[in-house]
Amino acid sequence: MRLALLGVRGSTPAPGPEFVRYGGHTSCVAVLPDDSDVPRLVLDAGTGLRGLGRLLGGTPFRGSIMLTHLHWDHLQGLPFCPPIDRPDARVDLYLPCDGDPRRLLARVMSPPHFPIDPGGLRGDWRFLRSGDGPVEGHTVEGYTVRVAEIAHKGGLTHGIRIEGDGVSVAYLPDHCPQIESAAAEKLASGVDLLLHDGQYLAAEQATADAYGHATVGDAVAFAQRCGARRLVLTHHAPGRTDEDLDALGATGVELARQGDVISAGTP
Repeated sequence: MRLALLGVRGSTPAPGPEFVRYGGHTSCVAVLPDDSDVPRLVLDAGTGLRGLGRLLGGTPFRGSIMLTHLHWDHLQGLPFCPPIDRPDARVDLYLPCDGDPRRLLARVMSPPHFPIDPGGLRGDWRFLRSGDGPVEGHTVEGYTVRVAEIAHKGGLTHGIRIEGDGVSVAYLPDHCPQIESAAAEKLASGVDLLLHDGQYLAAEQATADAYGHATVGDAVAFAQRCGARRLVLTHHAPGRTDEDLDALGATGVELARQGDVISAGTP
């Protein structure tokens, strides 16, 4: 299993020459199987989702998109991705919610906020609740997928665990591990790769707490508690420049870079 990092920025996109090497698009990860470069499973739909077209080479997307939550930086790309908005596309969109997922999406994607509502998307679409399915996981595009509610502010938020190709990945891009959770730790327990929120620095702890995010130190401590074999930090602050992130990486932590394809196994 490999992960194509299409967007690794948090909160808002970060345009400009000082953000080129780490990228400015918001959260989106395409899961690539070992035997193919065609993704059928995508995690989050921030502005990085537009990069899906480059991976697909002009063909339609036929697969599943799983959203961790419905904050803007995790769904901004949904109405702007040509491979998923065409008559021959097939999309199962999983949303964390307690009610009707299509109606929930329409609250942020409909006039006057956007020209069309979810029903205006072309192709074969299904709107599904990501919490549905057996407690111990269900199959999505050939992978065993488990979700769990994790601590984050501003609405129901899920962490996602994926198992397949002999490896395991946990994806928690928006997480406040200062609020200890047995469910979150179980989700990431012993994973080969943990892709985790690292938006804030230690000096910014008060802001991290206020918005339900993690500092780098929080993320490292969480990874150690879970026994994760490898930690990659994502959801970089929109004002964190390439030079800032270089300096952070020099402290020994591994940082996600937009455009990279990383192996879920041995780096």
